[in-house]
Amino acid sequence: MSVQDTIQQTVSSNPVVLFMKGSATFPQCGFSSRAVQILKACGVNDFVTVDVLADADVRQGIKEFSNWPTIPQLYIKGEFVGGSDIMYEMYQAGELQEMLKDLAA
Repeated sequence: MSVQDTIQQTVSSNPVVLFMKGSATFPQCGFSSRAVQILKACGVNDFVTVDVLADADVRQGIKEFSNWPTIPQLYIKGEFVGGSDIMYEMYQAGELQEMLKDLAA
C-alpha cells in the first residue's frame, strides 16, 4: 500500500484525525500542542493522531495529500480542515465546535 493510500484510509476510517509532530500526550511543537488543546476544548477526547516525525514518507506524503505545506493538519469525517491557525480561528468563531458537536464526549 502506498503512503497516499495509507493516509486516505486513515482519514476516511476515523472521524477525527490530526497529523502532528509528536503525540497528543507529548506534542513536539507548539502548533501541534495548540491543535490538541483546541480539540479537547471542543470536547473531543477520542481522536487519532499520526506522528509525522516517526515516518519521513508520511511527513512528506501528508503535505502532498492535502496540498498544504505545514503540520499539524486536521481532518474531520475525511475532509481536510486546516492547521492550528485555521483551527484557532474556527474555534473562536464557534465553527469548529459546530463541526465536532456530534463527536464531542
